Amino acid sequence: MGPAFNCGVFFSEVSKITQDQKYMQMAVNLALLGKYDTWTNPLVGAVIVKNNQVIATGYHHKFGKEHAEINALSHLDQLSQAKGATIYVSLEPCSHYGKTPPCARKLVEVGIKRVVVGQLDPNPLVAGKGIQILKQAGIEITNLNCTQYINQTYNFFYNNQRPFITLKYAMSLDGKLNFQHGQRSILTGETVHDDSQRLRMDNQAILIGEHTLDVDDPLLTVRLKIMEFPPIKILLVNDVNQINMGLRIFSTAGSIWILSKTISKKKMPKNVRVFADDSWHVEQIIELMHDEGIQSLLVEGGSEVQARFMCSGIVDQIVSYVSGQVFGGTALPVAKGAGMNKPLKMNIQQVAQLGPDVKITARRN
Repeated sequence: MGPAFNCGVFFSEVSKITQDQKYMQMAVNLALLGKYDTWTNPLVGAVIVKNNQVIATGYHHKFGKEHAEINALSHLDQLSQAKGATIYVSLEPCSHYGKTPPCARKLVEVGIKRVVVGQLDPNPLVAGKGIQILKQAGIEITNLNCTQYINQTYNFFYNNQRPFITLKYAMSLDGKLNFQHGQRSILTGETVHDDSQRLRMDNQAILIGEHTLDVDDPLLTVRLKIMEFPPIKILLVNDVNQINMGLRIFSTAGSIWILSKTISKKKMPKNVRVFADDSWHVEQIIELMHDEGIQSLLVEGGSEVQARFMCSGIVDQIVSYVSGQVFGGTALPVAKGAGMNKPLKMNIQQVAQLGPDVKITARRN
């Protein structure tokens, strides 16, 4: 969700970049090689240094695979080389058994002398416990506290106990979604299409409402890259039993969640999960995302769904693609339905020209 944070720039009061900053920037660059492949795991890179020489590097390649520290250790000619070395890790080493053993204990075992971390891990399973294990073993610890930006939604999820919410829509110059009721309007060009695809890649789930499902018949897929962990496609509907299973989305791979006000009475494909609740308020949707460990949600429409999220106030980012077309007063507006008690204050962070269209990115205060 942005460029890598430059640890050298972070220490702006220092005229010369220190060795710690240099090696941590290397760890950050390595971490970014795992982008789009680590799913709900954070991006992490590691650099092992001994006698002022880099002797091994590594990063977390893929969800479920070895962590960055273990990957770096595996690249040593001999594991004994780690004794007395310093390891730079962009995130605090883990302390718990998950899909892999705890990295902090492995660093103790191989005789690492010093650990420099880019940030503490906000995940309560770690949250300082990795540092504690290292300190108890007599390992020197330095926290540069400068790499939070590369795992923005991961940090947000654990710090706020909910996913990072982005509303995204394309609109006419006068704020409309569709020119004619019940018919999709093509608003923007190929440059916007590619940019919105990258936005999908940056999120772990995409949500649309029933009207968008019926009118647009979308795929909600990522076409720029084959992803082992594509965004979950979430459909907010009134009655799951009334859904047309012949829609294109049901021919796609990847997980599909249906949030319905009714219980399903028919057998669903293996990749489809149905969650039933009689209301599905925004807060309930967010709670489900949290319980399922989903750290980022992209809300793509339609007009009523956008209005419901805006009304709830639980919006962290709005990405609006604006075309030069004007649709007039009878066309469908961006948000229609739920009213707001007060304006939702957003800070416009970027305005960019994308071909003939304009992209506006705004963040919550």
